[in-house]
Amino acid sequence: MTYKQSKEEKKEARVQRRAEKLQRKSEKLANAGKFRQWRHRRPFWGATLTVLAGLLVLYIPIHLYAIAFIPGSLVFVGFLFGGLLLIIGILGYIFPQFSTVFGVITIFLSVLSVMGALGGFIIGTILGIIGGALCIAWEKVEISLVNDQRIDKDTTKTAEA
Repeated sequence: MTYKQSKEEKKEARVQRRAEKLQRKSEKLANAGKFRQWRHRRPFWGATLTVLAGLLVLYIPIHLYAIAFIPGSLVFVGFLFGGLLLIIGILGYIFPQFSTVFGVITIFLSVLSVMGALGGFIIGTILGIIGGALCIAWEKVEISLVNDQRIDKDTTKTAEA
């Protein structure tokens, strides 16, 4: 057995393992409930952490609402950043195709929220950064196996008459 043959065999074995893994994932998803199928098509954890970060960032301004409109107060900025984080998290569920943009905005607002709301005791900032990173990293991959090869339905071209 030559080096080239063993390398090719290793590659074939790797491809076979990957195909089996995708097949198991496809079967598992096909037998899953509606919520799991819905969750699979969205940046669920990124959007969930973004909503949680928005709530934590809003916590301080809500308790300081009496001084929110005093000139020179930055509490209003906390309302603004926390509300925007909350809205972006909800939009991440509704419009998953824009998850990269939502992730970038989430990270930006989370870091800036330290100025107006102490970043939700800094925990909100950390959760916002993690949630934004998860939204950026998420990509939609539909799994289907044809002849033991993975095909992304988004990238295949169909002839429409």
